[in-house]
Amino acid sequence: MRMYDIIAKKRDGGTLTRAEIAFAVNGYVDGSVPDYQMSALLMAIYLRGMTDAETAELTDVMAHSGDMVDLSAIQGIKADKHSTGGVGDKTTLVIAPIVAACGVKIAKMSGRGLGHTGGTIDKMESVPGTKTALSQENEIGISVIGQSGKIAVADKKLYALRDVTATVGCIPLIASSIMSKKLAAGSDAILLDVTMGSGAFMKNLDEAVELARLMVSIGTAHGRKVAALITDMDTPL
Repeated sequence: MRMYDIIAKKRDGGTLTRAEIAFAVNGYVDGSVPDYQMSALLMAIYLRGMTDAETAELTDVMAHSGDMVDLSAIQGIKADKHSTGGVGDKTTLVIAPIVAACGVKIAKMSGRGLGHTGGTIDKMESVPGTKTALSQENEIGISVIGQSGKIAVADKKLYALRDVTATVGCIPLIASSIMSKKLAAGSDAILLDVTMGSGAFMKNLDEAVELARLMVSIGTAHGRKVAALITDMDTPL
């Protein structure tokens, strides 16, 4: 199997197999696939898209590229919330403590800035003394942390590459990035905040609904309880 052939297949509108996706993703993680070839594949995906089956396979491969967190030792429902990002998106900092105060365990893995957005972790770290690199021990029922080097390793590398190759606003790549982290983080229930409008990646309702539907179907297929809501990013939340 050659990365050249995988790039050419997607460039020409073909459907990649799980073996081909795994070859590309795992090769990029271990260094056998260089940045320039993965960049070419990302652009081919951006232009040609992916089927739902391809996106589900990509998500699963990315999730298993690092550790899969086991939260079964924590009693009760473990919930996670994720936003697709946008200008001024700070809902986690308000919502997570409220939900935790009601007794729901929150295991929230947040991202950094992508494209024109600022990530939740970036906002938290702007406060002097705030730590986002934490161990898995948790005594207060809530954890909002950055993505560790061992969780969804492929996503962490691809996330950075998309940011500099103009391939951020691609629904299959957004869905696989978000859901690979959510699956690896081990929560039972996931709430997805899909932003839409001038300050978001999804500019219209049709795109936002498509992304929401895709992410819910991926999470449900992996046995998680998933819901999504679409929020307006034409104005501050």
